[in-house]
Amino acid sequence: MSFGKVYGAQTHLLKGKIVTIEVDITKGTLHAFTLVGLPDKAVDESKDRMSSALKNSGYNSPKNQNQKIVISLSPADLKKEGPYFDLPIALAYLLSAEEINFDPEGKIFLGELSLNGELKPIKGSLPLVQEAKKMGFKEIFLPKDNEKEAALVDGVDIYGAKNLKEVIDHINTPKIKKGEKENNLKNKIQKANKTEIIKKKKEGGIDFSDIKGQEGAKRGLMIAASGGHNIAMYGPPGTGKTMLARVFSNILPDLDLDDCLEITGIHSISGILEDEIITEPPFRSPHHTASYVSLIGGGANIKPGEVTLAHKGVLFLDEFPEFEKRVLESLRQPLEDNIVSISRAKGSATFPSNFILIAAMNPCPCGNKGSKQKQCICKPSDLDRYKRKLSGPIMDRIDIWVNVSNVDYDKLADDNGEGEKTEMIKQKVLKAREIQNKRFSGTQRKIKTNSDINVKELNIYAPLDEETRKILNQSAERLQLSARAYHRTIKLARTIADLEGEDNIKASHILEALQYRPREI
Repeated sequence: MSFGKVYGAQTHLLKGKIVTIEVDITKGTLHAFTLVGLPDKAVDESKDRMSSALKNSGYNSPKNQNQKIVISLSPADLKKEGPYFDLPIALAYLLSAEEINFDPEGKIFLGELSLNGELKPIKGSLPLVQEAKKMGFKEIFLPKDNEKEAALVDGVDIYGAKNLKEVIDHINTPKIKKGEKENNLKNKIQKANKTEIIKKKKEGGIDFSDIKGQEGAKRGLMIAASGGHNIAMYGPPGTGKTMLARVFSNILPDLDLDDCLEITGIHSISGILEDEIITEPPFRSPHHTASYVSLIGGGANIKPGEVTLAHKGVLFLDEFPEFEKRVLESLRQPLEDNIVSISRAKGSATFPSNFILIAAMNPCPCGNKGSKQKQCICKPSDLDRYKRKLSGPIMDRIDIWVNVSNVDYDKLADDNGEGEKTEMIKQKVLKAREIQNKRFSGTQRKIKTNSDINVKELNIYAPLDEETRKILNQSAERLQLSARAYHRTIKLARTIADLEGEDNIKASHILEALQYRPREI
């Protein structure tokens, strides 16, 4: 036999792609080693890695023999990237050279090889296993370090190996002579147990009750968490905006299983997964010098950005107006549609980006505009430039604007701990979310929060009586609200009513929602 075929996989955008590895060997010719199928540099270098790994694992190196080796990675039009194919290439070569014997059908092999044959961890093992299961594969062989993450997927057998030799000993079925019995059980890899999802409790950290004053901001954050609304906090420096934003993720509901797997897959592909699984809403806080590509995604090989890494969680943009104007304007689509579409010459992609935006900003570049303690030293031109950073469309997409002002020193020194604790606020949020779950159960669009309601559905899920609508219309005319701001005010009022356990939206709920529209900042 001079032909061997095995199966591998690689990540492509946020999903896995199955790749077939074929090896053809022609003996008795001058040595040649060719790898085809649009490999990048990392894939092309696998020829050297796998040759050394085979030699150091007790097998003949392909580079020491007079033979022509052709390795094909198909589909041929998919660019092959990363070190995913070292293990399957090595096994396909051994199968083709008749040094081992096994049935490759129904098996996927993943892993990067070191020169001594050890298997190194790879990115994106969770989405790769999910794709393999979807395509009908039954057994997955990958590095031991990726075993727990891969074993989150039920319905496939996961085998984590430390090195190439372990994989070969497990799959190899040498020809048995008559009268001999196969005695290879001691070399078999143990199948991984399904990974149980254990939600870790945060210990220590700041509690809402530790932040003195700022009751208005806390109320706004509670409403934002209850309905999935975007919120902006503005005020002088040092008043607690960043602290409030960081505690905010603690009052969000826990993720369900589907969300856990989706977010874990995104972070795994991006190479930033720290635990086997993410069980809490992600909190992303890019610096204000972050580039357009790092926030939205893209690049030569399209990768997800911060708006996708914050999916189902929080995107906190501190010093909001200090971001580049192009970066801020790029938030329009993800804030409106909960997705981000990226188009480049090499291709296009659509990534999920359903997050809660928390923006924090000072009233002016020096931060002292409107302060009673300090004088603003900004020039009029500086103030105009600062204001122009925030366009009307971006401000319209933020539902809640709250002022975080200076706190009296007496209140800061007070240590009575009377403020509402994080757990108490979270219970109120969970109660409001439960009301929304009942309201939206069975909807075709799978709506989860009030912020997801579209214009057509407002009359169904957030109807207003004649008197309440009259108050809203009069206020909207006086405040010159856009159509988008008008509809967002109704959604916000629906959330406020849910927090108070009211079935119908009342005038008081509309008036409170209008209080959160942006004014002169």
